[in-house]
Amino acid sequence: MPKRRKPPPELVAAAKRGPAAAVQMVTERGGGPLQDRASTTFVYVGKAETIELTHWMNIFPTVPPFARIDNTDVWWTTVELPEAARVEYRLTVQRDDRLRLVPDPLNPQRSAGPFGANSVATGPDYKRSPHAIAVSGVPSGQVVDLPVVSGVFGETRTTKLYLPAGYAGEPVALVVVHDGSDYLNFAALGTVLDNLNTTTSVAALMVNPDDRMVEYGADARHAEHLICEALPTAGEGVTISKVIGLGTSFGGVAALHAAWQYPGTFSALVLQSGSFVEATGGPFGRDERFAPVLEFMGELWEEPGDLPARMHLSCGQFDGLIGDNRRMVERLRGLGIEVGWDEAPDGHHWGLWRDSLGPGLSFALSSFEPAERSPSAER
Repeated sequence: MPKRRKPPPELVAAAKRGPAAAVQMVTERGGGPLQDRASTTFVYVGKAETIELTHWMNIFPTVPPFARIDNTDVWWTTVELPEAARVEYRLTVQRDDRLRLVPDPLNPQRSAGPFGANSVATGPDYKRSPHAIAVSGVPSGQVVDLPVVSGVFGETRTTKLYLPAGYAGEPVALVVVHDGSDYLNFAALGTVLDNLNTTTSVAALMVNPDDRMVEYGADARHAEHLICEALPTAGEGVTISKVIGLGTSFGGVAALHAAWQYPGTFSALVLQSGSFVEATGGPFGRDERFAPVLEFMGELWEEPGDLPARMHLSCGQFDGLIGDNRRMVERLRGLGIEVGWDEAPDGHHWGLWRDSLGPGLSFALSSFEPAERSPSAER
């Protein structure tokens, strides 16, 4: 455990004046955590027995428990963050023999996700990807529901289809997005696609599973549904020039598995924090649900077949999957595949996938010549 530092003097002075003064000082500094280039200090004001910073990063350095400033209800802990880091966390507060996991009350920065909002702390040099920032004057595309009749799963599944603003039938690159609704809600997918469409022509087919850990775990049914049912349905309303697969975590496995099972379908893949594990157990919660992935990885390297010629991979440096992804990059390059690779001081979060989405799709689309836009498409 890192050696305990001393609390910032200005925090100590404010704490001695009372809880309200401490809250005011933090608020006037822009909210918690307090930061200079050398350190980041997390602050909690309130009664408690213990407080810990809880993060969702498998290999993030150990953070000391919060310490209480003597004779006050002001708590603090200080850590060093890489200058471009982005950390999602909550506070585990013990009070009256009860544990509560809560966002940081003094931190206005939040990141939405499927399991609720996390607080966000960043290093001084972190910047959100410009691809994920809406630009005035860039028209927004349209997202429509697309029912897909599935004989594979015995039901009609409602996927979503993103179309560029003013789309009039011209050829587009179609991005097949695993966990499409989450990408829309938590990774600024619509904004990224709008910005890309200022220089190219791209649409997106967004699929969502019923049982994610099963269907995305190298499941042949998912690959068949995707290639033989969802893609042809999308093709009824979109002129497809090329197909790019996109997925994160288990969705990355699903995208790679579909490309392997149906060679020639995908021109490129964008794989974010892919769960490309080759062993179960260990400290990262790799249980029996990963068994089909292990089997697939063994088959893939024994007989890789005709994989897409271009792939972009990315992963957080604090993610327990970083080693698996680095090895995947080297193996794919060994097959002669052109591989782009990004890693950042972040964890297994939608914020990271949002920031690496634009660069990944730009890499995948870089060999795609934009189509002539019709006059109606420019209105």
